[in-house]
Amino acid sequence: MSEAGTLHDAFIDELRDTYDAEKQLTKALPKLAKAAANPKLRQAFETHLEETRGQIDRLEQVFESLDERVRGKHCDGIAGIIEEGKSIMEEDFDETTMDACLIAAGQRAEHYEMAAYGTLVAWAQAMGHADAAKLLQQTLEEEKAADKKLSSLAEGGINQSAADAAHPDEGDEEEEEEEPVARGAAASRKASATARSRRG
Repeated sequence: MSEAGTLHDAFIDELRDTYDAEKQLTKALPKLAKAAANPKLRQAFETHLEETRGQIDRLEQVFESLDERVRGKHCDGIAGIIEEGKSIMEEDFDETTMDACLIAAGQRAEHYEMAAYGTLVAWAQAMGHADAAKLLQQTLEEEKAADKKLSSLAEGGINQSAADAAHPDEGDEEEEEEEPVARGAAASRKASATARSRRG
């Protein structure tokens, strides 16, 4: 009977999975950047591509600090997220809607990575791998910052622009609905005043 695996084995397995995920993202991020219409969104994807290359280097340092061979293990999770992103880019959306969807795709990847790096940091700390934990924490902070940047772009106008394009006449309809109500209220007040004056 073979020996049961340990947390160290699970840690190395997760490292290899994450290493492959980052490699896959270096191919996916340029496509997201190319599909983005908003210049700030395009820049955010391009900036994160450079960060991702640095994160790969950092993971290689982690492997070396543990005397483990640098190699990846196919990450099915990120592959599925990237495939969803490709499907979105094939849709015939208007520019702002496409940008909103690209942000959603980017944040799915960020959240997946944040979960992976959070686990790796916790396990590295628990096993006393201080150098590895420090390197992994740096990457975790970058992933959080990238996610925050995408949120700020979505909330800073992209989502609202897409919503306005989806319902361009709603604002006008609300104003038109308010006017008859206002006229009705004024007429009601006038009728009440007339009735009071007659009773007086």
